[in-house]
Amino acid sequence: MTVHPTLEPYADAWTHSIEAITELVLPLPEAQWNLPTPCPGWSVRDIVSHLIGLELEQLGDPRPIHTLPRDLRHVVDEFTRYMEVPVDVRRHHTAPEMTSELEYTVIRRQRQLRNERRDPATTMVRGPQGNQITLEFSLRLRAFDTWIHEQDLRAALGVPGNWDSPGAFVARDILLAGLPKVVAKGAGAPPNTAVVIDVHGPVEFLRTVRVDAAGRATLDKTPSLGPDVSLAMDWETYVRLAAGRVRPRTVADRVKVEGDTELAAAILGAFAVTP
Repeated sequence: MTVHPTLEPYADAWTHSIEAITELVLPLPEAQWNLPTPCPGWSVRDIVSHLIGLELEQLGDPRPIHTLPRDLRHVVDEFTRYMEVPVDVRRHHTAPEMTSELEYTVIRRQRQLRNERRDPATTMVRGPQGNQITLEFSLRLRAFDTWIHEQDLRAALGVPGNWDSPGAFVARDILLAGLPKVVAKGAGAPPNTAVVIDVHGPVEFLRTVRVDAAGRATLDKTPSLGPDVSLAMDWETYVRLAAGRVRPRTVADRVKVEGDTELAAAILGAFAVTP
């Protein structure tokens, strides 16, 4: 796929994940489309519907006009209502209808990306809730969202894989960008605090969140010699926690905690950075 150099890594990551998803769902019998996924409230069909809906928005198609049922417990605010509309309109679609629409949508999007000639840094496009964001950030979000949902589908279908695919590294950077807010605001870490996150597995990294005297948090690659809290876990656990797919207590045996246990619990409790 030939795109602007700035967009290329995100286009490659999105393509890798959306094609993997297509391969996963094409052979599914009707019943498996109803399997629950780790994404709260959504089945396999719902996740594919969500992906189709957002890609159609990127293509400039109008959003469906649809009134949501009032008994959807996972719909709690304007953001979740916005995301639910393209999902709910497809809840009774058959497996062939879903796969046909997915394949056609992917073909259209790939053609759009191949022909993209606009400046990614200055061109504004529709964001996840109708807001305006740059073309570059938009595709970055689509690569991230698609990889996260690929993992949701793999978990539901019992087909693990692609934990180190191109989308994984896009996800790493986006999830890490949310860590300072988790520590300083979500967990209320006091000034002059250092928190080390040590992740191992197919994607490895060590990062330190430092809260300065004014309470502002920053993220860097320099290890702290005496951190107030150190959290070590595998990459899969990190993703599931940061994406809000699991509660800390359910993966407590996969997280090694050192230092201030009360602060560590607060950090893990606020770990999710996705809406």
